[in-house]
Parts: sequence; C-alpha cells; structure tokens
Amino acid sequence: MTMSPSVPAPDELPPARFALDRWTWREIAHLLVNLPMAIVGFVHAILVIAVGVGLAVTVIGLPVLVVGLRGARRLGRLERGRARSLLGVRIEEPSPLTLGRREEGFFPRLWSGLKDPVGWRSLLYAFVRLPWGVLTFTVTLVSLFVLWPVLPFIARRLTAVDRAMVRGLLSRSDELERRIAELESDRGVVVDTAAADLRRIERDLHDGAQARLVALAMGLGLAKEKLTGDPEAAARMVEEAHGEVKVALQELRDLARGIHPAVLTDRGLDAALSAIASRCTVPVTVSVDLPGRPAEAIEGIAYFTVSELLQNVSKHSGARSASVEVWRTADRLMLQVRDDGSGGARIDGGTGMAGLAERLGAVDGLFVLDSPVGGPTTVTAELPWRDRAPAAGRVS
Repeated sequence: MTMSPSVPAPDELPPARFALDRWTWREIAHLLVNLPMAIVGFVHAILVIAVGVGLAVTVIGLPVLVVGLRGARRLGRLERGRARSLLGVRIEEPSPLTLGRREEGFFPRLWSGLKDPVGWRSLLYAFVRLPWGVLTFTVTLVSLFVLWPVLPFIARRLTAVDRAMVRGLLSRSDELERRIAELESDRGVVVDTAAADLRRIERDLHDGAQARLVALAMGLGLAKEKLTGDPEAAARMVEEAHGEVKVALQELRDLARGIHPAVLTDRGLDAALSAIASRCTVPVTVSVDLPGRPAEAIEGIAYFTVSELLQNVSKHSGARSASVEVWRTADRLMLQVRDDGSGGARIDGGTGMAGLAERLGAVDGLFVLDSPVGGPTTVTAELPWRDRAPAAGRVS
C-alpha cells in the first residue's frame, strides 16, 4: 500500500476557512495543474483510440492498443501520486500488469494486455478529464484575482470532485484487485514449493537408491568375476547384493510414499492418516468423518499437512499423546491436530509451520496455530472442498 505519510486522510483535512493556509495552496496548485495534465491525458487517449482501434484490423493495431493501455497506466500512477501529495487522498496502487510468460505465446500475452481493467479505467479517466480541467483551471484562475476571499471554499468543493474521480477510476478495485494480488503471490508459492519438492526427490534418489544401486551393480560385477575361481566368495557377494536389493526397494517405497502414498490413492484419507499415525513416536488417535473423498489435489495436501504436523509432534513437542480429526463443514475440509506437549510453537519457529501456512494459502486454505507455553498445541487447517472427479472408464 502506497501512501504519502505526511498527508492526513481526507476526513482529517482541516475545514475550509477564510484563509489561504497550506492545504488551500495545495488544492489551488492541483486545480491549476489540472489543465496541462488533462491535455496530456486527452491527447494520449485520442491517439490510443484512433490508432489502436483504427488499425485493429491490421497486424500492428492491437499491439499498439496494448502499449497505449500501458501508457495510460503510467499516467494513472502519476495522477494518483499528484492526488496523494496535493489532495491528501489515501489510495492503494492497483496490481501490476502481468502479461504471462513468453513461452505461453504471443496471442495469450496480447490478450492479457487487452483485458487490463486498470489500463482501460485509466484511459477513461484521461478521456473525461479535459472539460473538467478547463473548468477548474478557469474558475481557480479567476478566483485568485476576483473571488480570493472565498477561494478556499471554492477550491475545497472543486477538489472534492477530483478526489471522487481519482477514487472511482484510478483506485484499486478492492475485491478483484486483492484477489489478483493474492493469486500472483500464491502462484509464486506454488512454483517455489514444486521446485523444492523436485530438488528433494532428486537429492533422495541421488544420495539413496541411486547410490545403492550403483554399489549393487559393482558388487554383482565382482561376484561374476569370482564365480569360477572362488565360488564361495561369489556366493557371499551375491547374498550381500540380495540384502542391498531389499534395502534399495524399501528406500524406493519410502520415496514413493513421500511423493504420493499408494494407501492414499487406494483407500483414502482415513486409512492413509491411520498409517502415518502408526509411525508416530507418540500414541495418536485418528477420527475421519467425511461423506466422500475430496479432489485428489486437496486430499494430497491434507495428507501431507497432517504428516508434517505429526512429525513435529514426534520431534519437538515432548507430548504423551496426540489426536487427528478430519471432517467436512459446508464447502470446507477441516483438519485439526492436537498434542499435549510443552507448547510454545510459532509460525516462524523453524519447524515448517510457515511453509505449511503458505501451501494452504496457495489453494485458498487457512492455517491457525494455537500453542501457548506449557501446551497444549492445536493446529486447525481449512481447505476448500472440491468433489473428486469420476474415474475414467476402462476400455476393454
């Protein structure tokens, strides 16, 4: 949120009175600058409409229109800054224009630029300002020499219209712009999380199963060489290799479980959460009350959220028992993990809570931590409920 810290809110401005105080001079300056700014904006709007729309049937028309809309955005930013500094208007900057990635192609990026609501509202603002700029410049200039005793009241009335126009056409469209900003942030979280997961999988494969399989191949090669000359040594090496194969298979199973466990796919959250609860170092009771199965993505996020929370219980809580509850309320999937440990957990405490909160936020979820010192700790999470897509029919 961008504000001018030295400027009060509009309802905090001192009332207009028969004196040319500093606020009156700021308002006068704004009204006098209205005309040149209105001329610049109007000329820009006319050129954009005439050239962009007029050449829309050609190859260059629509790109020109996109460039014009971006120029209108910049003029709108300049006008918001002028309103903040001279009129005391507290106004948030709209979300930045996102044209998408280059690999998405020219036409999707072009369409994103043409749909820019901030650019179109800024263009409309520039188009309608010329008559108002002429009027305010003329009235203010005349009042300076003829009606100066009542000029503070005239300036306050005229700038009230300016404030309304800036808020109406140049401000952030609260709900839509807020959602756009949140989605932009959430997309970054999702991308970062996916990249971190890929790095983890690559590291686990390289340091675990891959290294073990390389050693296994070398051992079998040596056993093959000793097969005729020293059959007993070859047999011992084959037996060791057999043990290595079992360990490698277990590591691969653990890795697959970390990506997406088979029990979750086959039997759902109840069985999958019971499985991870059985591996926790403290006794865990699990209660799952769901009318059906949510979408696979939501089910997976719920599973890994509970999994990480139970790992925290094992490692950090000092608890004697814990519980997991899962239920559905309206269009939300609710999770609650409790433990009777020492408490004192924090979102920024380095136990992965911040990452969980970000992941849930990326899918319109919520993450609430209640962990007073001395315990108990209760983590409540919400996820949007989306129905599971029907399984595709098999072709015989």
